[in-house]
Amino acid sequence: MFTDSHCHLASWKYDTEEIPDLIKRAEKAGVHRMITLSTELDDLAPNIALSDKYSSIFTCIGIHPCDVTNAPDNALAQLADSVKKHHIAAIGETGLDYFHPAPKNWSEEAYHQRQRDFLEKHFQLAAENNLNIALHTRDQKGAASFNDCMMIYEKYASQVRAVFHCFPGTGEQAKRIIDLGGLVSFTGNVTFKNAKQIQETASALPLGSFMLETDAPYLAPVPHRGQRNEPAYVSEIAAQICHLKNVSLAELSKATEGAVEEFFSLSV
Repeated sequence: MFTDSHCHLASWKYDTEEIPDLIKRAEKAGVHRMITLSTELDDLAPNIALSDKYSSIFTCIGIHPCDVTNAPDNALAQLADSVKKHHIAAIGETGLDYFHPAPKNWSEEAYHQRQRDFLEKHFQLAAENNLNIALHTRDQKGAASFNDCMMIYEKYASQVRAVFHCFPGTGEQAKRIIDLGGLVSFTGNVTFKNAKQIQETASALPLGSFMLETDAPYLAPVPHRGQRNEPAYVSEIAAQICHLKNVSLAELSKATEGAVEEFFSLSV
C-alpha cells in the first residue's frame, strides 16, 4: 500500500461529486491514503471538508508562494485559527518560487521578500503547533530559491521537519535536507525520459529518506503524461522508483509508509 503524500483534491479540476470514485480508483491501485494541501485562503475550507468527510484524506494548510501577493497580511492568523479548530496533518504548501515573474506593480525583490516573510511565518506556525511543513522551491535557473529556503529552514530544523515536495534537485541538495532531519518527495516527473537528474537522485537516496506524491491534478506520470493527474497514479511513480533502486514494491511501501506516518503523525 502507498500514500499520495501531496495532492490538491480541492482543485477546480475535480468535481466534489467525483471524489468517491477518485478514492475508489486510488484504492484499486494500492493507494490507501491521500494528503491534500491548500495553497490559498479560499481553498482552506474545501480541503478541510474533504478530510472531515473521508477517513483516507488528511489536510495540510498553507499559502503557496505564488499567492502571497493576493493573501492579506493577517493570512497566517487565519491559518492559525484553522489549526486550532481542525485536525491538520502539516503546514503547507508554502515555500519560495523564483520561477514565476513578479505580479503587476511588484518588483522582483519585493515579491521574493514577501515570500520569504510568509515562509518564516509558516515555520513559526508549524513550530508553535508541533507540526511539520511541506515546501515548494522553484527557480528559472540556478538554486536561489532552494538556498534561501534552506537558510530559513536551518533556523527551525530543531523544531520542525520539512519535506521538499516534487524534488528536482541533486543528491547533494537532498543530503543537505536529510542532514537537517528533512525529507524529499518524488512525483510523476521521475518517470519522464528527460528527467535524468531526478532519476539519479532517486536512485542514490536511501529508503526512508523520501516519500511519493502525485501533486495531482498536475504532473501526471508516464503513461498518463499530459492528462489530469490523480492519486491512483502513485502506482506508476512507485514502479519507476522500484526500477531505479532495484527494490520490491513491498520494500518501497514499507519505507515510504513509515516516512509518511512519522512525518504527518498518522497511525497505520
